[in-house]
Amino acid sequence: MNHYQHITIDERETIFLMRSHGNSLCAIAKEIQKSCSTVSRELKRNSDGGRYSPSKAQAKYQQRKRNCGRPSLLSVSQVFEVVREHFCEDRWSPEEISNRLAVEKHAVQISTATIYRGILKGLFDNLFKSGSSSAVRHLRHHGKSRHNKTYQEKRGKIPIPNKIHDRPREADNRLEIGHWEGDTVLGKSGKACVVTLVDRKSRYLLIGKAAKRTSSAVTNTLSQLMRLWPGRSLTITPDRSKEFAKVQCLTEEFGTSFYFPDPHSPWQRGTNENTNGLLREYLPKGTDIDSITDKQIQTYAEQMNNRPRKYLGWGTPSEIFFNVVLHLI
Repeated sequence: MNHYQHITIDERETIFLMRSHGNSLCAIAKEIQKSCSTVSRELKRNSDGGRYSPSKAQAKYQQRKRNCGRPSLLSVSQVFEVVREHFCEDRWSPEEISNRLAVEKHAVQISTATIYRGILKGLFDNLFKSGSSSAVRHLRHHGKSRHNKTYQEKRGKIPIPNKIHDRPREADNRLEIGHWEGDTVLGKSGKACVVTLVDRKSRYLLIGKAAKRTSSAVTNTLSQLMRLWPGRSLTITPDRSKEFAKVQCLTEEFGTSFYFPDPHSPWQRGTNENTNGLLREYLPKGTDIDSITDKQIQTYAEQMNNRPRKYLGWGTPSEIFFNVVLHLI
């Protein structure tokens, strides 16, 4: 016998023909390789007024099949709206949405896999204010797999006051707030860029716009960012790019030590690299940053600081930096 296989339309026609010729249930079951009880249930369930029709039996089977199983959670309007808001507007990833709902014990609970299935089915297509209409293209890696690239150092050398290996243990082990990683995010070539500072412990982000990607402009923007939280700039680990060549003057002004990573070692500043990747969702490559206001840039920073992170136990950078609990959903 073939167990756990549904009866096909061909087998239903065989049942109809053999039953019409007076064959027993056991003979029919042996012919279609099913149990006698299966044939008996099929005739009882799908007969109408004592008459059995293969086509009508198949139609009833297909209707029951469609009604089987639990409907997708995303078919519930309340669930769909919660996911749409945080995916399409706040730009949270499916994993961030699912786990932050669990952390806040929200009435809506949905798994990461269910959200991804909805995205792949196109349920969120054409719901974004800008960019591609395909929701898949709005995922962190745009639905593409990662691939390795080989880079060749073309930048000039800058003075290195301190190496990353000399950085305090509190900075290396993320033991306290105030140890930052810094970099620049470029837009159109030759125009404005943004300077980013990310706290290693809380992942709290500070963003400022620099008129040009020059050492003077970047140093001036860094100075403005450091004034926002006086006393909370203990160390900064910037990129080795030439725009950070004049940071020594900030050490003299604020008493903040700068520690530079090894060449070709972006993983030594992984917190900042990851954050810049998230920021690219708001500032794609080639964006004219000159046309973006400082207010809009700060809006991006606020959204990212209120975005739940896996390595913070699905807390947010703002909650860790200010030691508060927020309700975001």
